[in-house]
Amino acid sequence: MGTKTERRTAIIQGGVGLAGMLALIIASVRLDSLGISAESTRALLILAGLVIGTVSFAIFAQGWILFADKLSRQRSYTAVLFFIVGLLDVLHISAYSGIKLFGIETGLHLSDTLLAISHLLGALGILFIFSSEDQQVSGKHKLMTFIGGALVTVIGIGLLYTYQRKYSTWHTYEGRSFGNAIIWMVTLPIILLAMISMIRRARESSSSAAITMVRALMFMLLGHTFFMLVDMRLSLLHAVGEWYMVISYYFVMKGVYRLTIEEPFRSQQAVEAMMKHMVDHDDLTGLPNLRRMKEELDGYANHFGASCIGITVINIDRFKAINDSLGYSAGDKMLTEVGERLSEVCHGAEKVYRMSEDEFAVILTDVNDAEAAERRAISLLRSVNPSVIIDDTEYHISLSMGLSVYPVDGTSVEQVIQYADMAVHHAKDQGQEFSRYVDTMKLVTQARIELENDMRKALDQEQFFLEFQPQFSLQTNRMVGMEALVRWRHPKRGIISPGDFIPIAEDSGLIVQLGEWVLRTACQYNRNWQLAGYPPVCISVNLSMRQFRQYNLAERVGAILNEVGMEAKYLELEVTESMTYDIETALSQLYSLKQLGIHISIDDFGTGYSSLYYLKSLPIDRLKIDRAFVQELMLDGNDAAIVSTITTMAHHLQLKVTAEGVESKEQLEFLKQQNCHEGQGFLFSKPVPAGVFENEFLQPACRLRSFFI
Repeated sequence: MGTKTERRTAIIQGGVGLAGMLALIIASVRLDSLGISAESTRALLILAGLVIGTVSFAIFAQGWILFADKLSRQRSYTAVLFFIVGLLDVLHISAYSGIKLFGIETGLHLSDTLLAISHLLGALGILFIFSSEDQQVSGKHKLMTFIGGALVTVIGIGLLYTYQRKYSTWHTYEGRSFGNAIIWMVTLPIILLAMISMIRRARESSSSAAITMVRALMFMLLGHTFFMLVDMRLSLLHAVGEWYMVISYYFVMKGVYRLTIEEPFRSQQAVEAMMKHMVDHDDLTGLPNLRRMKEELDGYANHFGASCIGITVINIDRFKAINDSLGYSAGDKMLTEVGERLSEVCHGAEKVYRMSEDEFAVILTDVNDAEAAERRAISLLRSVNPSVIIDDTEYHISLSMGLSVYPVDGTSVEQVIQYADMAVHHAKDQGQEFSRYVDTMKLVTQARIELENDMRKALDQEQFFLEFQPQFSLQTNRMVGMEALVRWRHPKRGIISPGDFIPIAEDSGLIVQLGEWVLRTACQYNRNWQLAGYPPVCISVNLSMRQFRQYNLAERVGAILNEVGMEAKYLELEVTESMTYDIETALSQLYSLKQLGIHISIDDFGTGYSSLYYLKSLPIDRLKIDRAFVQELMLDGNDAAIVSTITTMAHHLQLKVTAEGVESKEQLEFLKQQNCHEGQGFLFSKPVPAGVFENEFLQPACRLRSFFI
């Protein structure tokens, strides 16, 4: 409810006003007991009335004339209200002074009536006007309000004077009339209701302006109470009440200004500041964004002149896989944590910015040369705590950093930022944590961009093709399955390795389109071989992370199977461990796929962080042991133990096991001893084109291979 100072001041003022009222009532209501003459009291009354009229018309001018371009319902209504109230108060003082008005004899009763109506209108008006939210109004509405108020005032005063002429006994009657007494009594609860309304508004909106209006109503209540205690004969309490009303109207003027002009203006300023902040800062982390970074870097460059400025770009390794597997909320948590930790390890004028989804930047200004910038950048990178706890689970992240130095590497802001970005991507491609920009990186980046552009055309121009690698049963020595692997025959560069184009496809989003093409083409080959009379076998196809996250994955796979005409039991989809981190999504997707009747395997098992608790819940059929363990099988006892453990565990979970990367007979014999179900690797065959695969592995005479003999 406003500031502490505002609340404290309001309480003090209310206490002082109440104490003053009680002191005056207790002390005496007689003039002679306080030594104040009747003439002095009359002067105080007339002066107070004139000040009240002046303040009332000031409220009118403030709401009607000042800031005429800001048309507000509360301002215009308050202006008309206090124009009427001010007019009634001037007439009240005139009647009290015995001045003839419009040829009519005046007196205390008419003065009392005018004052009672003034108080009633003021209380009712404030209650009505400020009990609802303010809104803008048109100039036409403002004019109609004034005309309506003026007509009501003229008619009301006319009726009052007509009534005065008809009942001339009012001129000689010295007591307060019954009608006036009713008005005075009714006004009191209305003022209290208005105070309650403004207090509630102050609490809800923390408005200091509403507190000011509460003060106004508080002094109005005190002044009104004085008037209720006396009749209109000359009295000190009457004068005190008038001056309490002066204070009340002053606070009304101040409160209306704050409510209708000052606070909306400050709110507009706050909105503009917030919008500017949103333009220059990242919504998630609150860090300055790339736009702000360019502005500040340009300022640094102009300020430091020829001095060195280091620009580092930091990338979270494998963030897309983490984000897709754990879910977007976990990814957001990780981004926020990394941003905070980078900020914590910055020194002096160093500042962290968020450039893009998984990239941050730090400007290093306290460096003397490029070597110093490089030392500081490496120190900053290694100071970041790699441990992040998400949903009560601890994850270790790794960061890659690229550095460029102004003006050594580039002479413009755009250049040095671009070069730092090139450097960090070079570091990631090379498996390094840090890389300083060199000119040769331009060629690599350009080649990457060209390759992405060529890939967009490759699908339409049928440059991709499939190769097939057989999978053999280690118990029956027969081929029991095959894996489809995509290849790219570039018209100028020849065969491009999947290791070169798959990461680009994932970064650009083309992996979904490519993955669907692979799935459809593999199923079509398998169906054609079945129609040709070859014994049916299962074909395995890898799913990318982006494919696995598709909400309609099962629907898309089912549509392809129906389109090709292949039974679902002859398709196996391979997912990676990282796809199962978000267990709820993984279970939903895998159960939807299993309902189609297809098989599910976990590829490269052992390289991720699968929870054994969740592994038993996953609807999977097979574990594929990663080739990294199989290749070192005969050289590293740990790898042999891992393979043995995975095989034993799979048997207990009633899952099949396929070993990838089998290249020697010694490896084959070890796997057979561990009761591994199937093997796949160069010992059996490298991936071969469809025609070769058909001739060598689908012909009945070719099923028994020499490596088993």
